[in-house]
Amino acid sequence: MAESLGRLITDLGERSTYDAVSQCSRCGYCEQACPTYVATGDESKSPRGRNQIVRLMLEGKLNDTTYALEALSTCLGCGACTTACYAKVPVVDIVLEGRRMLKGETHWLVRKICRVMIASPKSFAVLLKIGFFFKKTGLSKLGRPLLRAVGLPVLAAMDEHTNEAPLRNLDDLTKKRKNPETPAYRYFAPCGSRYLYPRVGTATMFALDELKGKGAYLNNPCCGLLAHNYGELSDARELAKKNIEHAEKNGAEPIIGDCSSCVAFLKTYPQLFLKPEDAAWRARAVAFAARVRDVIEIYGECADQLPLNVAAGVATTYHDSCRAINPQGIKDQPRRAAKRVAGGSYCEMAGADACCGGAGAFGFVHEELSDELLKTKVGNAAAAQAGLILTSSTSCLIQLARGLRKYYPDAKALHLSEFVAGALEKKHGT
Repeated sequence: MAESLGRLITDLGERSTYDAVSQCSRCGYCEQACPTYVATGDESKSPRGRNQIVRLMLEGKLNDTTYALEALSTCLGCGACTTACYAKVPVVDIVLEGRRMLKGETHWLVRKICRVMIASPKSFAVLLKIGFFFKKTGLSKLGRPLLRAVGLPVLAAMDEHTNEAPLRNLDDLTKKRKNPETPAYRYFAPCGSRYLYPRVGTATMFALDELKGKGAYLNNPCCGLLAHNYGELSDARELAKKNIEHAEKNGAEPIIGDCSSCVAFLKTYPQLFLKPEDAAWRARAVAFAARVRDVIEIYGECADQLPLNVAAGVATTYHDSCRAINPQGIKDQPRRAAKRVAGGSYCEMAGADACCGGAGAFGFVHEELSDELLKTKVGNAAAAQAGLILTSSTSCLIQLARGLRKYYPDAKALHLSEFVAGALEKKHGT
C-alpha cells in the first residue's frame, strides 16, 4: 500500500484521516454541489458516499476494492462539496487518502518521467520539446496505438485532445530577462505555463511588471501537485522541500503563480509535514505558504489601474477554476478585473463556478463523464452568447479549448493574464 498522510489540516484543526472523515454527518447538503453526483445520480459518486467508502476502508469493513476505486477515481477534486458543507469536511483530501490506500504500482514509464522531472528539469524540457515536435509534424498520431498497447491510453488521449505544442518554453522566452536586485514579486512558473502555455507566463509577468513593478523569474522546480494527487507523496514532499529552499534563498517578496491549481497546492504545503519529525519543515512550509498569491487575486486588487472598456465589443464571461473558488475562496477579484477591461461587454454565465470536467488528467481518464460536464459548461457560455471565456487554470484552458472546438467554435478561451496583458498593451499602444 502506498504511503498516506495519516493526518489532515481541517477547519476544526489538525485531525487524523479517520477523525476528519467522521466529521461527515451524511446530511446531503454537499450532493447538489457535486458535479459527478448531479451528472450520474449515483450515491457512490457523491461526497458523502465517498466519505463513507473511505471510512469503511479505514475500519477494515470494505472488501470490494473495485467498487471503491470506481467511486474514488471519479472524484474531480473540485472541492465544491467542502464549500457547501457546514462542517467543512475536507472531502478532496479524504478521497486522495483513499486513493493512496488503493494505489497499485505506477507505470514504469510514468515513474521514469516523474523522476526526470524532479532530478533534471532541463532534460524533462528537452523530452517535451521532442514530443511537441512530433505533434507539430503529425508524427505523434502514429505513436498513439503504441501508447495504448503498452498501457498508457491516457497519454494517447492527451496527445489527441491537446492542441498546444510550443517549441519554446517559458525558460527560453525569459532568458534575456534581467531580475532586479529588489524585485516587487517572484514569479512561480507552474508546469502548465512553463511548458504548455508559455504565452500565459509571459502575459502574467508583463501584467505584473506594469501593475506592481519589475519582478523576478523564480526558475522554480515543479510544485509537486501531480505527484501528490497520484499517490507519490515522497516525490511531492521532495519537490516541496526544493521549492521552499529555493524561495528562502530568493528574498521575502510575494510568490505569485498563474495556475490556480498549482497555487492552491503551494498554499497547502504545511499538510505535507505533519509528522513530529517534520516540525522544522512544517514551520518553513507555513512561512512559504504565507508568501504565495494567485495572480488573479492581484488583478482584483489592481483593477482600478487597468484600462477601462478597452475590450468592449466581444461578449466576455468568466469560468471559475475550481481550485481558485473553492479552497482559495477567490471569486470577486478576477471579475473586478474582467469587468473593468470588458466594460458593458462582460456577462455572467450560468454555472460559472461549476467544474468544467478537466481536473488534471480526469478529462482523459473518464472521457464520457468529463464530456457531459464540458457540454454543460460550453452550453452555458453559448446561452450567454459569450465570444470569450476567461479562466485561471491550465487544466481549465485545455478542457475549455477542447470543448469550444467541438461544440462552440465561435468562442475562444483565454487566461485572465492574457486578457489583462492585452488591455495594458493597448493602453501603451503596443
